[in-house]
Amino acid sequence: MAGARLRGNDLVPGGLGKAAVLLSELVRQNKVPGLAVTARREGRVFFQKGYGYADLATKVPVNPRRTIFRVGSVSKPIAATALAKMVEEGTIALDASFYDYVPYYPKKEFDFTIRQLAGHMAGIRTYKGKEYGNNEPFTIREGIRIFKDDPLYFEPGTDYLYNSYGWVLISLAMQEASGIPFEVYVKRRVLDPLGMSHTYPEHPGESNVGLSRFYSKNRGNGFRLAIPVDNRYKLAGGGYLSTSEDIARLGQACLDKKIADPAVISSFLRSHRCKGKPTWYGLGWEVSEDKKGRPYYGHVGNGVGGYANFFVYPGEQMVISMVINCTNPMVQEVLDEVIDHLILQGSTSPTTP
Repeated sequence: MAGARLRGNDLVPGGLGKAAVLLSELVRQNKVPGLAVTARREGRVFFQKGYGYADLATKVPVNPRRTIFRVGSVSKPIAATALAKMVEEGTIALDASFYDYVPYYPKKEFDFTIRQLAGHMAGIRTYKGKEYGNNEPFTIREGIRIFKDDPLYFEPGTDYLYNSYGWVLISLAMQEASGIPFEVYVKRRVLDPLGMSHTYPEHPGESNVGLSRFYSKNRGNGFRLAIPVDNRYKLAGGGYLSTSEDIARLGQACLDKKIADPAVISSFLRSHRCKGKPTWYGLGWEVSEDKKGRPYYGHVGNGVGGYANFFVYPGEQMVISMVINCTNPMVQEVLDEVIDHLILQGSTSPTTP
């Protein structure tokens, strides 16, 4: 690649120094323990590098191709891609009642659809108390016990409330409709076809090659190991592990229109409207524009021990994926600045060898 410098497994094109300095400073200033970034333009990686450590105790460096992070709600676009496949196959219908697939779920005052669940307009509640840090080994079906008896917050379709429990329900409906465990379907229809070989559910207690340690910020200027959690029941909403490279592969497949029939996926990547205003959310995807007015779709992910940015800029034909092994480190403003430099400089960087 013209103007590139190879440093081990990291690809750092010349002319992208401002982004690299900002990311290096996050580690130097002890703002993050470790971070990986992968940026693609017009189908090719033009910036890829690891910063800091996957394990602070043993000083294992982050590798953007191999270090595996918790990606939090970036799991939603993964799940949404699988849902789009199932819609394309005719196995599930977006405007069908959720109860068509899960009749044993407690009846509420109002009916609600798969589309409303996917767009956070079904009235399902958010986390309460310590639920965010659940460490019970629930299956998807067992996990609904946390919220299944609670009333809807509003009549479906009349308001918007972002939550992850709606995607627990979607993954349950997908299992019931297909007769295939959710994680198996996602692997067969999304992860394997896209070459996302380092993306999978976390099974607590398993030690996998490349798996990062997960941290939270101390009250002072440091890190401690994050509390143990079991995210398997909410896999679709926030339970996947992945690498920055794998997540960027998903974004590239979207740009290349390889994830589902364009007629199907278009409804996933179109913001809903509520009370006369856009929600800036489609079906499992944030659909918005940045401070410079550039349209994008993707997701921010935040979970115990992990934080992620995943953005696809169709106008620039760019994909940017950044993952951090720490619960929200409060560095989004810096990441936004990094993204701006990547877009501005990436648009002038050569992408041919």
